[in-house]
Amino acid sequence: MSTIKQVIARRVWDSRGRPTVEVSLRLDSGVIGRGIAPAGASRGALEAVDLRDGGTRFAGMDVMHAVDNVNRIIAPALIGLPVDAQETIDARLIALDPSPTKAMLGGNATVATSFAAIHAAAASWERPLWQQISETYQRIPRVPLPEIQIFGGGAHADHRVDIQDFMVMVPGAKDFDEVLEVTAEVYLAAGELLSWRSERTGVADEGGWWPAFDSNEQALELLTLAIQKAGEKPGERVVIALDVAASQFGKPNAYRLGLEKRELDTSAMIDLLGSWIDTYPVASIEDPLSEQDTQGWIEFNRRFAGRVQVVGDDYLVTNAELVQEAASAGACNTLLLKVNQAGTLTEAIRAFESAEAASWRTIVSARSGESEDVTVSHLATGLGCGQLKVGSFARSERMAKWNECLRIQDELGTSAFVGSEPLSNTSYA
Repeated sequence: MSTIKQVIARRVWDSRGRPTVEVSLRLDSGVIGRGIAPAGASRGALEAVDLRDGGTRFAGMDVMHAVDNVNRIIAPALIGLPVDAQETIDARLIALDPSPTKAMLGGNATVATSFAAIHAAAASWERPLWQQISETYQRIPRVPLPEIQIFGGGAHADHRVDIQDFMVMVPGAKDFDEVLEVTAEVYLAAGELLSWRSERTGVADEGGWWPAFDSNEQALELLTLAIQKAGEKPGERVVIALDVAASQFGKPNAYRLGLEKRELDTSAMIDLLGSWIDTYPVASIEDPLSEQDTQGWIEFNRRFAGRVQVVGDDYLVTNAELVQEAASAGACNTLLLKVNQAGTLTEAIRAFESAEAASWRTIVSARSGESEDVTVSHLATGLGCGQLKVGSFARSERMAKWNECLRIQDELGTSAFVGSEPLSNTSYA
């Protein structure tokens, strides 16, 4: 078994032009594995934090302290460990920084190191990363169903609309190629509709159109029209997914919709989202309420869990204990898994296993600040969790991950694609 010989961190740059951490992990066999830390714009209060240098350099976003922590503290602790022992490697990282949010070393330092280790292990066996993940965690690999952004809002688009992501899914597709073909047509149609309305104002952080709408519901209306313009019947083969990211504009029982200049209590917010579920082919809603509004989550899940995926992101922050608490309370039915929220791959897997024990679905997700790193494509496949969210159908850091799924499908075959599985008990056709 190969052992770790060298661990080196460096500063690289993410899709927003901000510094981030890359770790290269070299084995005694000469094999190298690399991992790059992503960064989010919409963050849960309890997720692992990126360690930033502060000050005026790069608006305080530099990561040289985190880089130094890898080179000076993490590297000596990992030298000599067997690379196949992912849980041992991650346990060493956790022991070096026992703070719940990785505030000492930086979650960006630990997640890049954790990713580098699993990449190095795969390379040492000369097999693809998805296979390494599948065999490490005893999972059946499946090519995931994408969740792809068409319009960006919230923290991804300077809050031009309150809702953060307006996305499409194609659960009726026969394979991954067909999903991308259909999504390409919807994305182009949405751009054309915005051009006709003179409302296209650019591209959001994750590659979706950055439009100027008069209301949040107007974005839903136009997305439904784009699906129709692409030659599809909304709700038949193509459905809508929303990331409300309500923690960005809400506190318990108070939700301020800045675009519409109105404030809603929890009951009214739930009713508003319920009216969208009734009117549009919405199959999935992420973070419908603030992470502090547990009773709101319970009520929303009670009313709509049979009709949509109720997805916890900021509410769960890829934390096994929070998943267990939410499952016991009946607060949601789907986990959004972001490894950098947990800080290490092992901790993220524990959250995934807790979701699975509760009979939940899991969506593996990238972040708004991304890179050419395609780990999430392999993670979603290797875990066989069924769904993947990495942003829009534009920008190379997004397309790299979708294209990687095409390559993986070539290896596994179209029979491994999960798209025919229903997302809820509701028929939208």
